[in-house]
Amino acid sequence: MRFISAAATAAVTLAAASGLVAAHGPESKSEVREFHDRQKTMYHCAPQIAAYNAQRRADWSQKVLGGAPLAAKKYFVDGGYKENQVDPADAAEIMACNPITETKIRNSSCVLAPETTEGPYYHTQGHLIRSNMAEYQLGLLFLMNVGVIDVETCEPLPNVLVDLWHANATGYYAGHPTPKVGMENEKPMATGPRRGLMSAYPRTNEEETWLRGALPTDSNGVAEFTSVFPGYYTGRGTHVHVKVFPEWDVLPNGTFTSTNLIHTGQFFVEDALNVEIDKIHPYNQNPLLAPGKGGRTRNWEDSLNIYQDSHDNGYMPTFDIEFLGGVLQQGLIGYVTMGVNTKARYEAKWTPESGRGGVVSQVPVSSETKTEL
Repeated sequence: MRFISAAATAAVTLAAASGLVAAHGPESKSEVREFHDRQKTMYHCAPQIAAYNAQRRADWSQKVLGGAPLAAKKYFVDGGYKENQVDPADAAEIMACNPITETKIRNSSCVLAPETTEGPYYHTQGHLIRSNMAEYQLGLLFLMNVGVIDVETCEPLPNVLVDLWHANATGYYAGHPTPKVGMENEKPMATGPRRGLMSAYPRTNEEETWLRGALPTDSNGVAEFTSVFPGYYTGRGTHVHVKVFPEWDVLPNGTFTSTNLIHTGQFFVEDALNVEIDKIHPYNQNPLLAPGKGGRTRNWEDSLNIYQDSHDNGYMPTFDIEFLGGVLQQGLIGYVTMGVNTKARYEAKWTPESGRGGVVSQVPVSSETKTEL
């Protein structure tokens, strides 16, 4: 069965080669102008995005207390949630020079989320469509509330498929339990862009699917996942991989396939929280914490500059995290929002020497009819 989002209906064919734009940011004068226009859109939409995030938090609190489910709400309807909205007259003050307020808004604002590498551990046709991706993995309960915004309209995107995968508490990915034969004693790279990294572990278990899952966004542009807090491995800070698809086909085994990709990225966690979670079982069993094994990689040391590149366009890729209970061990919920361009089509790629994502093709769409030219 094929699923197609409304945003994808106008993007059937790709643009000509002259329309190709590098994924890492503006390079020509016209691209710079377009980038600045998008920045203006971000500031214009700041109060709306702030209300969007505030209502997601309020809905979660209400759901925990037995209130109406998240999907039943409409965030941007006229007159809705006035208690969370910002008076337009105050917008300039909000987006002025208050670094704390501006950072919070930028964290989930309407800017284009940068493209980064999918890495070596993605399983095509191997991610089940489900909200609970934990299976039998041990770890700290971690709920991920992922919002998707159209950067052209600053509106939530319903019915796009959000696809997540990450390592378990001790740093392993499902399907990749051991190093390649003959590489058991490999040491991490000591210098260069791959400093701290080793060769990718091959996929030797075709059955494992834990900590992998995909879910369509609801009418509010939100997909909510249940998982365990991700672990880490040598050379990389704690991270969660994400892809976004505007259309997909469901396979008989409950997974999906799609050739229509509009975003590949990675989410991160504040370094101070990572260090505290390292003290909790089973995270304290990560082999890198043993004497002489190097310890965890801090965000600012992330190999291939993936953490740094994930901040392109003024985007903040870090989960905004809150406790589910009174103490850390009761679990966490992380909120993050991606701005995506529904008229873009990416070809995902992984190269061992680069943390960047694929190349984008822009699909020209009429501003009047909203249909492809």
